[in-house]
Amino acid sequence: MLQYYRLKDVTLHVASAGNANHQTLLFLHGFPEHWYGWQKQLSFFADHGFYAVAPDQRGYNLSSKPEAVEEYTLEKLMGDMLELIGQLGTENVVLVGHDWGGVVAWALAMHHPEVLHKLVILNIPHPAIMLHHLKTNPKQMLRSWYAGFFQVPVLPEKAAEALDFKLLTQAITGTAKPNTFSEADLVAYHEAWRQPGAITSMINWYRAFKYNQLDLQKGVAVPTLMFWGKKDVALGAEMAEPSIAKCSNGELIFLEDASHWLHHEEPDQVNQAILSFLDKL
Repeated sequence: MLQYYRLKDVTLHVASAGNANHQTLLFLHGFPEHWYGWQKQLSFFADHGFYAVAPDQRGYNLSSKPEAVEEYTLEKLMGDMLELIGQLGTENVVLVGHDWGGVVAWALAMHHPEVLHKLVILNIPHPAIMLHHLKTNPKQMLRSWYAGFFQVPVLPEKAAEALDFKLLTQAITGTAKPNTFSEADLVAYHEAWRQPGAITSMINWYRAFKYNQLDLQKGVAVPTLMFWGKKDVALGAEMAEPSIAKCSNGELIFLEDASHWLHHEEPDQVNQAILSFLDKL
């Protein structure tokens, strides 16, 4: 089911599956995906008796795309999800985040644990650990070169859009296992990237991070399951264990042969592990 939720500042396009009266799982995508990246999770968890929800976060696909960079601060992104959770009408949710969606998920768990039942993180370190490694780990500095490039005006957009989104396509397909993304998947992504203002808005997530005012050093008390695909070329696996150590009730699962796109490559393993985590008291 596809529908729109009108929030205070933006309107979010949201996909959902399952019975809205059941436990809600809220899935937050990263760059450069949108709700579609969770399709293998939406159907699975709906079939297992959950209400699975995946929004296009602000700036992506069919959701609102404010123009100002400052409209994409972590405070704003976290606020969107806080409002959405309120509109979903559930007491608390199981929050699942990958990549930038994981950064938003970490922030919510740190600052609004009351709206969360459990937290699931896929291949994104705790923000404090990420910031530490960006300052002290030369390998991670090199891996994150593109975040610096995205600070430049206009040029990143031109590069992303050139040759029918060749660089963005390669950023996904070239860092995942062969044949992870089908032609139909790429058609869906290209359609989302063609939405007016989408590329700039997506990149503005990176540009706005320097305006963050949130305390990102806090620990997490919400029960947390963290996955890490060890073949992630953008984020080093050395950040995984220090990240789960920031959680007072945390569990870490390494996927030896998976990349950054582990929920696409190993959906059965990821889904079953999440299901087992949800069954625990």
